[in-house]
Amino acid sequence: MAVHAPLIIDIAGTALNAVDRQRLRHPLVGGLILFSRNWESRVQLTALCKSIKRVRADLLICVDHEGGRVQRFKTDGFTHVPPMRALGEMWMKEPKVGRMAGPLDAMRAATACGYVLGAELRACGVDFSFAPVLDLDYGESSVIGDRAFARDPRVVSMLAQSVIHGLLQSGMGSCGKHFPGHGFVKADSHLAIPVDRRSLKSILAEDAAPYRWLGGVLGGVMPAHVIYPKVDSRPAGFSRVWLQDVLRAKLGFDGAVFSDDLSMAAARVIEGRALGYTDAALAALNAGCDMVLLCNQSVLQPGRRGPIDDLIAGIAQAHGEGRWVMDERSEARRQALFPKVPGLGWDSLQCSSAYTQSQHCLP
Repeated sequence: MAVHAPLIIDIAGTALNAVDRQRLRHPLVGGLILFSRNWESRVQLTALCKSIKRVRADLLICVDHEGGRVQRFKTDGFTHVPPMRALGEMWMKEPKVGRMAGPLDAMRAATACGYVLGAELRACGVDFSFAPVLDLDYGESSVIGDRAFARDPRVVSMLAQSVIHGLLQSGMGSCGKHFPGHGFVKADSHLAIPVDRRSLKSILAEDAAPYRWLGGVLGGVMPAHVIYPKVDSRPAGFSRVWLQDVLRAKLGFDGAVFSDDLSMAAARVIEGRALGYTDAALAALNAGCDMVLLCNQSVLQPGRRGPIDDLIAGIAQAHGEGRWVMDERSEARRQALFPKVPGLGWDSLQCSSAYTQSQHCLP
């Protein structure tokens, strides 16, 4: 068994096939990420998660489930949690009798959002969600948009801390994204390479401030596919400067660092050179990521060998050749992300006073 299982992969359908099982058994695979295509119903999702754990109990089952437009499961009883901007707007409203408004109500609602999101996922067997977004809302980034709480890093930090608190109440960890900040740039890193030309001092004072304030409660961090040329010529997710010197050393973060999806256009361009999946994954791991994500590749050739298999083989070969060294600390960080207690089943959750009260506190 590998000392370090850094790969987070995906599956094509609503149930595991033989190729999925073969990939998930590989010791370099540490988890998988679910998407809307993997969803039919709560019963199906619960069965899928149980089948994944039967393959390997130590696989981390992840999903992007933030609320708003980034919520993978929205039917069959799942709550439609509003976008995080709704919490920032509530914070700014003048409190009045009979309506939820102002900072304290917004923080209460944020805790409720985190608890509902986490508890519903846990009831179906999902371990971890990549949330919350810590980017500041400059009104520039369409890919961030209403996923951000607010423009003020202090408001973002207080509301995010409340969401994290709610997630922890449900038994789920958290992942702040996209470090050190994606909100200032217009370009969508799914399609292009955003460039943020501000100084390190400016970024640390604004966009990266929530990571300093929340570093002790965040379980994970996902860096941005953005280049900050006044700090480093490499995107943050491939930069030892950002991940080691700033995030680890300067800001003191000791949780797990995930690469963003390596299938994105900006994810594999480093210093003007487009890399293959294996080289991009190695660049991220050697820069300081503990885990790397490769998403949406299983759908290209369902049930057949494809880019995921090439990545697994490439990382194994790189390890054998000494181009990548397994890190026991990285594996410990991955293990720390698993829920510490079992989630309530769906029927029990519906009868839970904490859940019903949280439902009534949503914006």
